[in-house]
Amino acid sequence: MAEVSIGMGKNARRAYSFDEIAIVPSRRTRDPEEVSVAWQIDAYRFEAPIISSAMDSVVSPETAVEIGRLGGLGVLDLEGLWTRYEDPKPYLDEIAQLPAADVVRRMRDIYAEPIKEELIGARIKQIRDAGVVTAGALSPQRTVQYHKAVLEAGVDLFVIRGSTVSAEHVSKRAEPLNLKKFIYELDVPVIVGGSYTYQAALHLMRTGAAGILVGVGGGAAHTTRSVLGIGVPMATVVSDAAAARREYLDESGGRYVHVIADGAMRTGGDLAKAFACGADAVMIGLPLARASEAPGQGWHWGAEARHPELPRGQRHHAGTAGTLHEILYGPGADAEGTTNLVGALRKSLATCGYSDLKEFQRVELVVTE
Repeated sequence: MAEVSIGMGKNARRAYSFDEIAIVPSRRTRDPEEVSVAWQIDAYRFEAPIISSAMDSVVSPETAVEIGRLGGLGVLDLEGLWTRYEDPKPYLDEIAQLPAADVVRRMRDIYAEPIKEELIGARIKQIRDAGVVTAGALSPQRTVQYHKAVLEAGVDLFVIRGSTVSAEHVSKRAEPLNLKKFIYELDVPVIVGGSYTYQAALHLMRTGAAGILVGVGGGAAHTTRSVLGIGVPMATVVSDAAAARREYLDESGGRYVHVIADGAMRTGGDLAKAFACGADAVMIGLPLARASEAPGQGWHWGAEARHPELPRGQRHHAGTAGTLHEILYGPGADAEGTTNLVGALRKSLATCGYSDLKEFQRVELVVTE
């Protein structure tokens, strides 16, 4: 792989964001009505390959149910306001109305309220009783402490998500989470991430996860790259993970692990490029935070913003673009591709002549910048 010189003592490889690549149409086209964008992980099939980011600004129990009814997967943040307060609405209202200078300090105070195990069970039950696939997310730091409450509540898919999640964590202060052992002992499919590199993706696949999250996660709502200097452009991240998936498929004798692109996607074109680079599904936050039903009321923030010691997030003004149905299925409200995401994705596949997402991974890409 070609490298560029940073200076006399350091080389780096060139990486690409979705903005720097484009999809090349093939010699044939297809009727969009004949295109399937369905996705299946383990026993669960989804008509839209879209997973919501587990963020309080995006997902409440009610919106998780609505996303499920629309064919996607809503993931509830089990460390968020919904498991800290019986009624989180006054706090959501307050966060939406805070002056910019007070956001970080006040958000840290609001999220200092302890997590309550009984609320974890109640929220999962609320979603489950609506008849949709139920998913909840914990950070690696809280997984051991609360996973029993999650499983007892009957979650269908368990998400372990952090800014950076590794299969090997070194600590002298506490026994780190052994992902391979932990996942092996669970009775539900696990999605784990984020991962940024080929090697990290391969290691996470070896833990037994059903899917891995790759990428920045919450790109519009965090400042990790400026605070920590850490970040890899998404087109490269997804392509590397897809290569790791191929190697693990051979290594494991045919076990397929789903690659889920997480973050830095705002439009239908971004979603299409993620699938063209090798993703099986996408996890998005900002587009869904723009729904009129979103609990953030036009504002968007993630877990990084509430970190008690090193906040590296922001309350991002997302605005409101339409209902969840309009954002996923239209009608489109603008010409930028931020609504009717599923329709745009189907159109991308049809324009290039592909019938499903697996075929679409063979599409030709070009670098544009």
